Amino acid sequence: MMFAAGFGTRMKHLTQDQPKPMVPVAGKPLIDHALELVRDANCAPVVANLHYKPDALAQYLHDQDVQTILEMPDILETGGGLRNALPLLGTDPLFTMNTDAIWAGPNPLNLLAKAWNPITMDALLISVPLTNAIGHQGKGDFTMASDGHLKRGPGFVYGGIQIIKTDQLDQIKEDTFSLNLLWDRMLQDSRLFGLPYPGQWCDVGHPDGITLAENMLRRADV
Repeated sequence: MMFAAGFGTRMKHLTQDQPKPMVPVAGKPLIDHALELVRDANCAPVVANLHYKPDALAQYLHDQDVQTILEMPDILETGGGLRNALPLLGTDPLFTMNTDAIWAGPNPLNLLAKAWNPITMDALLISVPLTNAIGHQGKGDFTMASDGHLKRGPGFVYGGIQIIKTDQLDQIKEDTFSLNLLWDRMLQDSRLFGLPYPGQWCDVGHPDGITLAENMLRRADV
């Protein structure tokens, strides 16, 4: 599940006439960086949710063999968007991916797949150490125990990619909600885990993030 429905308001003028996933970074649309990871991990089916200025992005993804689902009239956020797309995705645990980050290092999807243990885990989140989070100004989202158990607190930044079970989504009454609500249930059951990312990561949620990401990629290619 690729989350591509956001308004991209922090990108200012760059999203005035196009959705954020179509903003160019290092010579290609931001969404292409995510699609490269998806193809390398042999993910199928692939579904993207759309909302803001969806037409050009819908056509672009259609040509990439990505199914799209339009959220109208309202955007459903990550939790509502994922639940809305389940008829196309099925009932098995699946990847979710934010489409506004650039990675320099091993494919995070492949790392998660190797570490996934459905017996003990309800979700496994790729977690970026603050030293590897390029341009990040916060203190992080989670603390991580030596066995990977997560708790809320400063330490690791959620990198926007996870493997997650979706069976508890039906227990949430709201139509529009964040996946944080589902994570909170998993935290209570001690079934939310993190996997440290060994490479570098850059959030391209604002114009300065483009330059930071491009510089990060240039350093990685040297």
